[in-house]
This record gives sequence, C-alpha cells and structure tokens, in this order.
Amino acid sequence: MDFPTLNSLSYEEFVNIFGNVVEKCSLIPAAVWSKRPFANLSALEAAIHEFIDALPESGKEGILRCHPDLAGRDLQRGTLTPESREEQARAGLDALGSAEVSLLAQLNQEYKKRFEFPFVICAKMNDKATILRQLSERIGKDRAEESARGIEEVKKICHLRLKALILHKL
Repeated sequence: MDFPTLNSLSYEEFVNIFGNVVEKCSLIPAAVWSKRPFANLSALEAAIHEFIDALPESGKEGILRCHPDLAGRDLQRGTLTPESREEQARAGLDALGSAEVSLLAQLNQEYKKRFEFPFVICAKMNDKATILRQLSERIGKDRAEESARGIEEVKKICHLRLKALILHKL
C-alpha cells in the first residue's frame, strides 16, 4: 500500500489499521482520518500530534491512563496489547527477576499514587536499567512536568508504531 491507497482507506479500515498507534486510543486516528490526504508519514504523524496537543490537560492525562504499568499485571496476565507486549519484551521487561519485579511494582505504585496516571516511557527505545532509573527520577517531578514528559513519550511510541505499520502495510 502506498500513501494514495492509505488516503483512500475507508474510515473503518483506517481506524482498524491505526487504532492503537496511541495505546487504546482509537479515537485519535478516528479524528485525524478526516485530515486526509497525508503526503507522507510525517504528515500523518503531525496530524496525530496536533490532535493530542490540542487536548485539554485532562484529555492528555486520559491518554496517559490508557497505558499499562510496565511489567505490571497486564504483562503477567498476558492481556497487554500486542504492541505493548512486543515493546516491553524488547526492553527486557518480560524477563525480570523477582527482586526487579517487586521494585518495579513498588515504583509504579508510588508513581501512580503521586500523579494519578501510570509511568509512560518509550520502552522500545530503552532497556530495563534505564527504565528503572527514569522511573525513580521522574517520581520526584511535578505533575505538569511529568504529564508533559509522558505525552512526549506517547509521541515517541506513536512514531515507532506508525513507522512499523507503514513499513509492514505500505
């Protein structure tokens, strides 16, 4: 599929293909479908980022709340989205020792208690040591700073997911 074909996708086809480029937020590709035609990947990505950036803070935090805890319950139960499962595995979060699982669970809980949304980091661009260090450091940030950082991480995840879809589907 090339970009003219992508631009001719029906609403349902577009949402079906791009529905999880932002974790569990199919509303976002649904909203940007009407922005077609997209000249290239950068234009599609820009439309998604513009939609996210235009959201009120509560909407941005809603996006963050759609993300699973890293190495958390969903990973243990096998209920992660396929994209999250692959990303967490790439970072080594599916092969943690019991002490690492306990530490990550404790840090995730502290983080969520402080910010009321889960810690978000682009796992595909980090390893488990970096993720643990970032989680420990970011717990000390203020809410506005951390929300903004989380959204920047969502955009990194979105970029990699879009790129993978385009390479495989186009």
